[in-house]
Amino acid sequence: MQRLIAILLIFALSMIDQVSKWWVTEVFFRPRIFEADGKSLAFVEWMTTFSQDKLPPIRYEWNEYLNIVMVWNEGISFGMLSNNHHAMPMILSVSAFLLALGLLVWLWRTPNMVTALPLAMIISGALANIWDRLRFGAVADFIDFHVGDWHYPAFNLADSCIVLGVLWLAFDGIVLEARRLKESEEPEKTI
Repeated sequence: MQRLIAILLIFALSMIDQVSKWWVTEVFFRPRIFEADGKSLAFVEWMTTFSQDKLPPIRYEWNEYLNIVMVWNEGISFGMLSNNHHAMPMILSVSAFLLALGLLVWLWRTPNMVTALPLAMIISGALANIWDRLRFGAVADFIDFHVGDWHYPAFNLADSCIVLGVLWLAFDGIVLEARRLKESEEPEKTI
């Protein structure tokens, strides 16, 4: 049952990320800002069309601390490893897929749901961003938190799943695993 829940979570979080990216690009920005670039694509068409054109960078000020932006990350987190080489999206996609595959093996073998859930979050984020790279050659980022002139690097929901999953997994490995080991080493109390 744990494995089924984890697989369903991977699928659900990946789809939520893709719906959010579709909504920002095709429903929010395209009709308001880029009317001349053609009509918006339906979700299924958007999800299954490869070699799509990327919308140009844009910023919409949502409130004092949040902008909705259109930024394309051609590298990994925070734009690291970005370059214009045509093979880079494929190299990053294959690397992320292999990492996700390794995490899936770990998820499959773990006996703890507390460990399986953050693994599922990380895998879902990796797969959603891989899908972006295969279709656009880059990952669509659209959330821009800022305080004054300081901006946290733009991100998306898949990135959030990865970061939260890694933090949860670190907490599980450092704190909760130590508790589980301690409890397993304690002799059973008899009455």
